[in-house]
Amino acid sequence: MDRSFAAIILGGTGQVGGAAVAELLAIPECREVVMVTRRPIAAQSRVRNVVLDTGAADFSQRTADLACAVMSQGSLSAVSCVGVGSGSRRWSEEDLKRLELGVVGAFARGCHDAGIAQFCLLSAVGSKARSRIRYVRVMGMKEDIVRNVGFNRLAIFRPGIIVGNAHTPAWVGWLGNLVPGRFGNIHQRILGRSIAAEIALHRRESGEVVRENAAMKKLAAQFNSVGL
Repeated sequence: MDRSFAAIILGGTGQVGGAAVAELLAIPECREVVMVTRRPIAAQSRVRNVVLDTGAADFSQRTADLACAVMSQGSLSAVSCVGVGSGSRRWSEEDLKRLELGVVGAFARGCHDAGIAQFCLLSAVGSKARSRIRYVRVMGMKEDIVRNVGFNRLAIFRPGIIVGNAHTPAWVGWLGNLVPGRFGNIHQRILGRSIAAEIALHRRESGEVVRENAAMKKLAAQFNSVGL
């Protein structure tokens, strides 16, 4: 059985996305990581950079065409690490939805149309489409949009306070140490590793799984224990 795989990722130039890319590239079985970006990035071994206009009407179709070409070489999983995080306060709700719902939704549909079975989605703790909190509400709506696309395997990652992240103030990380459970701290390296582990270990499974802090830490540790 061919154990090799590739990953196509949107949001791979961000803090969490970058951590996920690094962890994927640490796996020998990972053939390549295809990073969809709006601007060219520096060349890197086993990384294919494809520049697409994420706001274009044909973004979904272009994603599907790209994914089909990559899948001709073997197994392919998809990842969205798009997220505004603390910066969302400076965004209007319309702009936030345009990114989190419109762009991510179009990417997900393109991946599904190409035949990708597994999709990993970065969301946020407490996400709920009917929440009164704007950011949490939009994250819940994003989950629903991707859920309705119909992937065979959907893994939703809902981190609490992401530490080791340039966008997380030191005092917030300190406060997160006092908060137990799912709303507390998780290091972005562990979050990225759990996304890579989901692809490496569970890409042939079906169904939906929601991973919060404890589950992500457990999965990351499992990733280490199997020596991937």
